[in-house]
Amino acid sequence: MEVQFRTSKLKKLYQDERAARKAYGKEVARRYIERINIIKNTRYIEELQILPGLRCHELKGNRQGKWSIKLTGFYRLIFTLTGDRLEIVCIEEVSKHYDD
Repeated sequence: MEVQFRTSKLKKLYQDERAARKAYGKEVARRYIERINIIKNTRYIEELQILPGLRCHELKGNRQGKWSIKLTGFYRLIFTLTGDRLEIVCIEEVSKHYDD
């Protein structure tokens, strides 16, 4: 399965844990890298949906067509996918879910 990144910064933060820690903090950085590795080893979106703790779901409204996975209580990993199988996944952003 191929993982793409919307920006070169997102790709760098996946490849360089130290840079990710600087950008997001220790816990979010660890989970960001961990969640992408989980996505890489998954074939179908349903597999992500049943994994406990991920809270994987399709988004609605102006984000329709995108998916979300929980990183922490406030942060989400937003991604898009091609087809029913996870053949190509594009990491779109790390989003703060609540504006607190």
